[in-house]
Amino acid sequence: MDLLTNDNEEIISHQEMILMLRNRIESILKNYRPVMNGEIYLSGEDVCKLLHISKRTLQQYRDDNILPYIQIGGKIIYKETDLMTILEQNYINHKTNSD
Repeated sequence: MDLLTNDNEEIISHQEMILMLRNRIESILKNYRPVMNGEIYLSGEDVCKLLHISKRTLQQYRDDNILPYIQIGGKIIYKETDLMTILEQNYINHKTNSD
């Protein structure tokens, strides 16, 4: 019967796989957004990251009724589908015809 130590190739390989799985799980949990009734809700921070805007710009979008939002107490959240709809509605295609 062989004694397996931390220097054994098989043990090292398993430790590396466990570390890779752990990193993947941490990444998934960090980016996980629960679905409620088929809808994904995003925080203001999430929206700022997605749109590459500041918190102040996000506030201005709310004030100007550009982005719909839900406010419950002091918490503001945004429907992901609402954001996609606004982006689609404001899409401008600058195709040039080269005939």
